[in-house]
Amino acid sequence: MKNSDWYNLDDTSEVITPSLLVYPDRIAKNINTMISMAGGTSRLRPHIKTHKNAEIIKMQLDAGIEKFKCATIAEAELLALCKAPDILLAMQPVGANMERFFKLMKTFPESKFSALVDNETIIDRFAQMAKEKEMQVSLWMDINNGMNRTGILPGEEAVRLYSIMSKIPEIEPEGLHVYDGHLRNADPKERKRACDSAFKIVLGLKNKIEANGIMVKDVVAGGSPSFPFHAEREGVDASPGTTVLWDGGYAQLFPEMDFIPAAVLMTRVISKPDNKTICLDLGHKSMASEMPFPRVRFLNLGDDCKQVGQSEEHFVLECKNNDSYTIGDVVYAIPVHICPTVAKYENLQVVEKGRITTVWKVAARNQSITI
Repeated sequence: MKNSDWYNLDDTSEVITPSLLVYPDRIAKNINTMISMAGGTSRLRPHIKTHKNAEIIKMQLDAGIEKFKCATIAEAELLALCKAPDILLAMQPVGANMERFFKLMKTFPESKFSALVDNETIIDRFAQMAKEKEMQVSLWMDINNGMNRTGILPGEEAVRLYSIMSKIPEIEPEGLHVYDGHLRNADPKERKRACDSAFKIVLGLKNKIEANGIMVKDVVAGGSPSFPFHAEREGVDASPGTTVLWDGGYAQLFPEMDFIPAAVLMTRVISKPDNKTICLDLGHKSMASEMPFPRVRFLNLGDDCKQVGQSEEHFVLECKNNDSYTIGDVVYAIPVHICPTVAKYENLQVVEKGRITTVWKVAARNQSITI
């Protein structure tokens, strides 16, 4: 793990670029770190949106993890195909996805499925569909504690809606779900302070609901930045995602976390249009581009290169002296944002002992597998 050139391939002659390489030994290390931080697997519910991959799911299952979180119906189906026991769809289904959710439950009865809700309209629709199908559906109330993306504010309306859910025979209320991805302070003490403060509001809501005689069975909280803090809470499932592969963005923001990069972009120098510029075959189609520059952390380029431009197929760097680089040179880089980068690849190239040994399909990168 401490080998400085751990990412290098012994032979790159037949590797198409750009490619996304993954390293199972490093993935295993990250999975073990997650389990250790959570004090075991019983309160760990990792998100699979980062990798969308059956082999990594199976590595987690083999490590004893039984509860998972996902963002799409395709990801939920992939988990079911891997025989994951407990699957939370952490996206409120609407439209056609509601019917697809019920089809998942019917197709894979050996897995327990649950979903998020944050309003009365969808609660009523779930109840109606469940009654028509003579089924029961498990739902979590999605809470907005500052992210302001989804969820209901933790006030009296949330208490009322949870009470409504508890009285509907076709609905099994599972508890509260809260994602605090807005908490990204690089100082771990300040991040913990903000996380504890935001979570205190969620606990207050839980207490108000239970004061009405309604049990809140569980709480699912956080993502990767707040994972260390939620992992220490009793009665809370922590749900990190990026931790399994890690990336350059989180490595820079949260160096205190004991995770290591396990996915690397392999690209090549394809042109030197002038004496201060090199171009790589690493465009928008091959790497997440929503971030400002720098969008990757290079592993084998000097500090003299500045990332200045990206288009569909090209990544342009200004280098003080490009004589150090030859057209065809292989370049390795860790993406700043790994999750959308993975979704750009049909397959992951699996590296073991300096060789590509197989490929892993990014099976849930599309909207549907079969359902």
